[in-house]
Amino acid sequence: MSDSSSLVSKVWNYAHILRDQGISYGDYVEQITLLLFLKMAPCCFTWVG
Repeated sequence: MSDSSSLVSKVWNYAHILRDQGISYGDYVEQITLLLFLKMAPCCFTWVG
């Protein structure tokens, strides 16, 4: 299994666990997207000030 396939598998496994706890897939994807954006922000943007 490639690294990307392994990562996708892990992400969806967490999604299934959280779904069982009452968190919807949409909420999960929204939070993952926000975390990835925040993780990328320092390398992609320069702060003015």
